[in-house]
Amino acid sequence: MLPRLAEIERDLLLRRKRAQDEHWLGEVDGIDSTLTFLRAKQAEAARLVKRPVADLGIPRPRPDSPGT
Repeated sequence: MLPRLAEIERDLLLRRKRAQDEHWLGEVDGIDSTLTFLRAKQAEAARLVKRPVADLGIPRPRPDSPGT
């Protein structure tokens, strides 16, 4: 997920540069907002990658449950 987010960020930065060159101020503002959310998502994804995975095992019915 992180490589894809980095790719999206690179693309947005290129679009932002073009929008600045073309003086599309509304577009620059929109891209800036998107970059803010994207960077928050990158930070969240990086945090989640570092968390260990919990092995919950295979669920089994309880011995005292009805129908067994």
